[in-house]
Amino acid sequence: MSESAGDGKLEMKQASKEVKESENVAEKYSAMTVSKNSDVTMGDLSSAFSAVTTHKSVKKQIQFVEDKQEFSRFPTKAGRRSLSRSISQSSTDSYSSDSSDDETSPRDKSQVNSKGTSDFCVKNIKQAEFGRREIEIAEQDMSALISLRKRAQGEKPLAGAKIVGCTHITAQTAVLIETLVALGAQCRWTACNIYSTQNEVAAALSEIGVSVFAWKGESEDDFWWCIDRCVNMEGWQPNMILDDGGDLTHWVYKKYPSVFKKIRGIVEESVTGVHRLYQLSKAGKLCVPAMNVNDSVTKQKFDNLYCCRESILDGLKRTTDVMFGGKQVVVCGYGEVGKGCCAALKALGAIVYITEIDPICALQACMDGFRVVKLNEVIRQVDVIITCTGNKNVVTRDQLDRMKNGCIVCNMGHSNTEIDVASLRTPELTWERVRSQVDHVIWPDGKRVVLLAEGRLLNLSCSTVPTFVLSITATTQALALIELYNAPEGRYKQDVYLLPKKMDEYVASLHLPTFDAHLTELSDEQAKYLGLNKNGPFKPNYYRY
Repeated sequence: MSESAGDGKLEMKQASKEVKESENVAEKYSAMTVSKNSDVTMGDLSSAFSAVTTHKSVKKQIQFVEDKQEFSRFPTKAGRRSLSRSISQSSTDSYSSDSSDDETSPRDKSQVNSKGTSDFCVKNIKQAEFGRREIEIAEQDMSALISLRKRAQGEKPLAGAKIVGCTHITAQTAVLIETLVALGAQCRWTACNIYSTQNEVAAALSEIGVSVFAWKGESEDDFWWCIDRCVNMEGWQPNMILDDGGDLTHWVYKKYPSVFKKIRGIVEESVTGVHRLYQLSKAGKLCVPAMNVNDSVTKQKFDNLYCCRESILDGLKRTTDVMFGGKQVVVCGYGEVGKGCCAALKALGAIVYITEIDPICALQACMDGFRVVKLNEVIRQVDVIITCTGNKNVVTRDQLDRMKNGCIVCNMGHSNTEIDVASLRTPELTWERVRSQVDHVIWPDGKRVVLLAEGRLLNLSCSTVPTFVLSITATTQALALIELYNAPEGRYKQDVYLLPKKMDEYVASLHLPTFDAHLTELSDEQAKYLGLNKNGPFKPNYYRY
């Protein structure tokens, strides 16, 4: 036997040994990934990857017998539909939405928490542990609200307050609710949006004794049933309202007028809700003082602007996977929400148009480099339409008919009235759900319009929002509740008020330590020259930031 032949046999034996080792490694790694109950350590995974990499050149020459069997392992047609649904959901929904196949309505379930209490209605109380983790994560970026909680919980400024709330139920809102409880309040809560509830967070709140009536994907009937359950509780009557959108206030005003008259204060945080409050006040029907948080500086300039600047992209990317470079986008409304959306879209290379009714906002848009148009002028050519006006019928059926195939339509305002979605529910149009909160509305000629969240608030329905910004809004809401509840009789009449400037500045100051920011202090001479108190407020009420 020649030396080269002997070397060849040795190489074949070595290759054969490496092939078997590689197969063993592959089987071991496959077993680790498939078995749900195996205790796999990071060391095991590291070893597996290392071994597979070592024999990569050998594996390229191998065709495992199992490969021929893989096709028979693919799911059936029904199974593929189920798999597709779970994949789409997991890209847009929280844990609670893709972890349970139980389609039973929470209204038909009998649930109790660990304390034996059943005064709540959520998707699944067993998700409380996961919700608690979400809340703990949110607390890390809401240090100002936690600081307020620690400073005031000894005094219990909300002792005796019975607060009924209707807001988005997210981890960030949960931190606010638990702060109100720590300050002495009793709380009952429901959701202001049928798609924005984080089911696991609702479960976590219910577990600690907060009566929550909400779950993701409520019907319209469920929505009003949940509000009624919050308000209509034997032996418990609310004396404060925290609202987002005005639906809770409207319900109490219409259904329980005797309860409404005994409310000590209303705090409202949305454009829509504030508009409804001013309508009641103008008609002389507002019989309680209300605080307009939406127009406070800390809400307008931070939540509305900076929050939407980040969350608009998050919502659109998660639902459509769209690339924005070169896309033509219309943003309807150039208020703070519109400004935030436009800044984000422009930064990614989108061609952005603005529609506006206000000449001042329109001029701001022009100076910022945007073209101000009428929607009808560009309706046939744009790729994305975003509404953020707080108005109704901003996008009409006629305009929806003229949009091009594949146009994405969504709303960043609070209410679902901005897009005429009701007009799309007709026999000639087909609705096709392609993933969670994403519908293709199909015209008879095959044209498709991509409608997100059925025209409801995009960012909280389809994604999440920055926790830090919500800390600013939540702190503002907490202080507004404390102010209204503790105000001496006569300070606030039956009208709508803005948050005192001093309180806005206090909220801002609580958040500065996060950035290690250091304020400059006025000298006595400087304060006297400007006619200011050294401790603020530093701007008059008419100042526009």
